[in-house]
Amino acid sequence: MWFLKNLFLLKKIVLFPKTKKPIKQFMKKTLLLFALAIMTTVGYSQKKKKSASKSSSSSEVLAKSDNLTAEMGKNAFNLYLNDGGKKEALFTRPVDPKRKLSECKITSYKAKDTKLYYISWVEKGTNKTDLKTEEVTSTVSEIWEVSTKTQVAANTHTITNITEKVFLDQAKEVSETQQRRRVEGSEFKLLPNGDAILKGKSGETKYTYDPATKKYVAAGKKK
Repeated sequence: MWFLKNLFLLKKIVLFPKTKKPIKQFMKKTLLLFALAIMTTVGYSQKKKKSASKSSSSSEVLAKSDNLTAEMGKNAFNLYLNDGGKKEALFTRPVDPKRKLSECKITSYKAKDTKLYYISWVEKGTNKTDLKTEEVTSTVSEIWEVSTKTQVAANTHTITNITEKVFLDQAKEVSETQQRRRVEGSEFKLLPNGDAILKGKSGETKYTYDPATKKYVAAGKKK
């Protein structure tokens, strides 16, 4: 608006000059007016860019526990450690933009007198074509010893429910809808005593925390 007002004033000066002062002074005023107009335009452009940058970098807080904060940024899940007012990324995991993240939890517990944190979340998405629809649900689980910034365990369990139109003849005139389920990985379960169970197609295995290696090892196996 300011620029338009001054542009109108410039036209008025050029078309209907009321002064008989030397042309040199008139040109100085004209150049000054253009300089001010350019500065205003540049300032507005920079302000707009800064606002857009701030908007794109914003993130959603999903869960908090003690000094840990889980946030969803641009196509990424981030776990931050707040140490003395300093925010540090403990880990970052990419998330497919077609998927929606939910059910995020941060749980602290003790295993063999060691304080650990269990972080879990669910990713859901749909892959669709003309003949097939896949409803994908992935449950991601991670265990961390935050005091040493060490990842103790990680697991991803994915279930895909598939609905597909299948043709029964070569002419593709007769068809039927078929449904099936695909399971990838093992189901993870944390027990109250700090042990964990991985359950898969072939059965389940119990794991216990080993403070020496800072890892979960199969129960009964040598460490």
